[in-house]
Amino acid sequence: MVTVRLFKRGETDERKGNVRVLYASDVHGSETTFRKFLNAANMYRADVMIIGGDLAGKALVPILNLGEGKYEIDGKVVGREGLDQYVKELRRRGDYHVIVDRKGLQELNEDPRKRDKAFQQAMEDVLRDWFRITEEKTKERRIPFYVNLGNDDPSFLFDVLKESELMEVSEGKVVEIAGHEMISFGYVNPTPWNTPREMDEDRLYSELKSMVNKLREPRNSIYNLHAPPYGTLLDNAPELTPDLRVVVRGGEVVMTHVGSKSVRKLLEETKPLLGIHGHIHESRGTGKLGDTVVLNPGSQYSAGMLQGAIINFEDGKLKGVQLFVG
Repeated sequence: MVTVRLFKRGETDERKGNVRVLYASDVHGSETTFRKFLNAANMYRADVMIIGGDLAGKALVPILNLGEGKYEIDGKVVGREGLDQYVKELRRRGDYHVIVDRKGLQELNEDPRKRDKAFQQAMEDVLRDWFRITEEKTKERRIPFYVNLGNDDPSFLFDVLKESELMEVSEGKVVEIAGHEMISFGYVNPTPWNTPREMDEDRLYSELKSMVNKLREPRNSIYNLHAPPYGTLLDNAPELTPDLRVVVRGGEVVMTHVGSKSVRKLLEETKPLLGIHGHIHESRGTGKLGDTVVLNPGSQYSAGMLQGAIINFEDGKLKGVQLFVG
């Protein structure tokens, strides 16, 4: 693990003044949500931007090219204008697409390797396009922009992120923000979905503990951990049956705690200043776990909505957090 300074490119040392951090998580491929995040950074005059994980979308939609400017979408034949409108809607809700002929569609349906390759290429292409959007939206104000992968993000996206000059990976580093050290970790405790980046609780605790051991002052630090602490306001999700159906009793969805017990144990033991979390979209909120302020902005990426948090520091002290929707 290495320590990096916050400001580069000759910028002022912000530790001496007030610092506003803009935080969001779980954008899941939604271009609309991502653009709103960048717009919010300008609107709120953020000094630092952080996305806490789950950059990637969850679905790949094949579009059949019929030739002569015609495409089949949901059983209907459309022209170029209809295609553009449909792709725009896919990008809003975070889904990827690939345009194929009949042979290509058959190959995707029959060959999992080709399907995985197409999915990977779509993820990489969209993320690289986000580099362009970031350049476009932040050209007037070059501020630190830290990103991390979450449990739904394949690790190959780390290699893609290295190509960006503006988005910096925070996992595996100790980053200084407003005079406070920040560690980041995107793995979560096991889920029913068998996502790419999960760990059992014992290993998760061990990995997190080794990161904390790199900190000079854990009690004065920020823990950017994708998994929220277990048994809090930040980790309520619908209870599921063994076949992954939502449990409903008396006409109401049954909620249960699904966060990480290891994360909770670590927070209670080391008492950091701030815990910023995501992962559980339904559990938007702020609170305290002992002396630690914790938050989860939640996510409604599929509606193209941004749910975020503004974190204010004054003279190196945490002055408050505010959730917002845009």
